[in-house]
Amino acid sequence: PVTARQHAIFEQLMKITPNFREVIFTASQEEITRIADLLQKGANGARSDDTKSLKGAVIEWITPKGQALNPPLTRNVKIDRGFHHERTGFLLCPTGLNWQDAEVKEKLRCGEQLVSGNEWPVFIYHGYIYNPEDPWNGAFRSLLLVKAFKHIFTSPSSVDKDLKATQSGNTRLHDMTSVTAASIAYVATQIRFSLCSSSIFSRTDNMTDSEQFYNSVLEAFMDLDESDEVVKLLEWWNRQIFPGHSVISERIVNKDSALARIKARHTQRKALQEAANTTHV
Repeated sequence: PVTARQHAIFEQLMKITPNFREVIFTASQEEITRIADLLQKGANGARSDDTKSLKGAVIEWITPKGQALNPPLTRNVKIDRGFHHERTGFLLCPTGLNWQDAEVKEKLRCGEQLVSGNEWPVFIYHGYIYNPEDPWNGAFRSLLLVKAFKHIFTSPSSVDKDLKATQSGNTRLHDMTSVTAASIAYVATQIRFSLCSSSIFSRTDNMTDSEQFYNSVLEAFMDLDESDEVVKLLEWWNRQIFPGHSVISERIVNKDSALARIKARHTQRKALQEAANTTHV
């Protein structure tokens, strides 16, 4: 799975970067190392910017409308987040556990029960409701994820606005025309971290287990047995972020339209000309 994922990333780079394949296959080992370092530096910088930006914004999104968090959470300090706070604890609670169970809550808070990255939190679900009989129902469709996606990939000002088909913000800048499985996994990982009490994002942090969480989500998305669910999920996301996407992909040209008739007449003329040429021969 890791090799397949890495190859998929490579292919994406080929598509979005002109002449990248030629550069890679003609570069020396030293040049390739340099390119890899630059790519990693860019990725780290972008991730750091997103982490800082979401740190405060997420507080507004998880506060129920017309209410206040009790106790309040500060935008710039994370130590009182995670399982220490009722709201963030509920959102981070793994779907297999009951946050309302006092014993479960205490074990999570004191660290007696550690949460693996393979255990998905309830915040990824629409309405924060998990159905154990149908785990795909509402999965990765929460309003919290949509807000974070818009914040990162379109613009912070677009979070509470209905996007128009012609409005794409940063997505146009980065030539992004559709939502990808990797982008959903990335946003979910960022939100998971923003809700926890850890102050420094680290791939190898055993407490947050962020890398394992990201990989588990992406592996589920890449599982061929789940392809039907993933296709429906991506279609749903594209309707949220790119309103014109599904319309464009399903648009059919009417056979009686002016354009269709012009093309049909051209095809007919071409066929007659070829027939005439064949007769003369």
